[in-house]
Amino acid sequence: MTQPLLPLSEQDASYLSSASVSAALAEVSIKTLNSRCFCISLDQTALRDALESNLGQPGLFELVRERCPYLFAAHPVFVARAQLERMAEVIRAIESVVALPAYRERVLARSPAIARFEPGAKGVFFGYDFHIAEDGIGLIEINSNAGGAMLNAVLARAQRACCPAIEQLLPPALRAESLEANIIAMFQQEWALAGHTRPLRSIAIVDERPEQQYLYPEFLLFQQLFQRHGLQAVIADPSELSLRDGQLWHGELAIDLVYNRLTDFALDDAAHAQLRQAYLERATLLTPHPQAHALYADKRNLALLSDAEQLQALGVPEDIQALLLAAIPHTEVVEPANAERLWRTRKQLFFKPCAGYGSRAAYRGDKLTQRVWQEILAGDYVAQALVLPGQRAMSPETPALKFDLRAYAYDSQVQWLAARLYQGQTTNFRTPGGGFAPVYPGPEGGCGASCD
Repeated sequence: MTQPLLPLSEQDASYLSSASVSAALAEVSIKTLNSRCFCISLDQTALRDALESNLGQPGLFELVRERCPYLFAAHPVFVARAQLERMAEVIRAIESVVALPAYRERVLARSPAIARFEPGAKGVFFGYDFHIAEDGIGLIEINSNAGGAMLNAVLARAQRACCPAIEQLLPPALRAESLEANIIAMFQQEWALAGHTRPLRSIAIVDERPEQQYLYPEFLLFQQLFQRHGLQAVIADPSELSLRDGQLWHGELAIDLVYNRLTDFALDDAAHAQLRQAYLERATLLTPHPQAHALYADKRNLALLSDAEQLQALGVPEDIQALLLAAIPHTEVVEPANAERLWRTRKQLFFKPCAGYGSRAAYRGDKLTQRVWQEILAGDYVAQALVLPGQRAMSPETPALKFDLRAYAYDSQVQWLAARLYQGQTTNFRTPGGGFAPVYPGPEGGCGASCD
């Protein structure tokens, strides 16, 4: 191919029409865009405005800078349209398997008893995390209470292009407004699915010591969003909730719905007893809930979904089997029977706790020590075939960062896509230059990842 016009300086780009820029981009590979395109960047002034002026949260910009300075990456990530479409297909395929009675019976039989309680609601903010390779995609994890959606709505409002021609290639800001509208509709749908006919009136955003949580700024954004749509909203620790007269309360406010950000997925902790009882007595609607975590986010499910014999036994159609087996890296539960083999092949594996979250206690096999290996054998872990993450350069002078892609989904539909950039073994939001980044589809007609 001819030498691409990227990277573009502001002076060069100012002479280009949108048509010529689009034509130039159509000849550029995704790999080149992620390694050499710095035309679109995070505008700090627009970010401040999005966090504060537009959303009614004075001081939130400074809170983000102090609490989580590596929350937003400087540049977007580009992904081939075919890969984005395949991700959506995989999500729909998994949802179809989860709906099978045989799958649900199999998974819930080994889950905590509370997971067998049927609340009616589906569960908000499923997060499907993918690694992207030149020749395909790999679903590395499913989360049942994925954070970051509101932060990404803010991020979408804070992108700046180097010139008007490039500006036309940015997704419109309306997309952020659409995401927020979809979030409200999702919570309303959860309320209706639980069997309620009166309007939803109040929501509690609940986590342990919420003001100390790393993503506390997002709690404030959710609170403001709910309030703008006429809902009473509070941010609360579970200890601030009480159950009386068949209703969950926060002080004198009756709580219709709890937006659950706890990582005690089965509500086993004694400090969560009131919330657990309110959930089981239907004194409030909890979402996401224990059943959602059991059916989707328990990492043992990936071992089932990536095993041809088990999928066949569950009655999964062959086309769905083929899609899942191609997209989900082979995963198996670590047991004494396979321990020696897994240790021998550890350099090609990634080890994760079955009930883990936020990349805690997860290890690349080539980094394992004997001490950590013994901890893995003593715990509940899965071993997953290693799929390397994509890479995105943040500047011409610095090493590229790794990235994964998170698809926020509800009821089989992708609501939003975000990249998470980092250095190290796993995503961490501790990497200078890293954090959430917008995901932009590659240009129509552009050559694929292999074109360079």
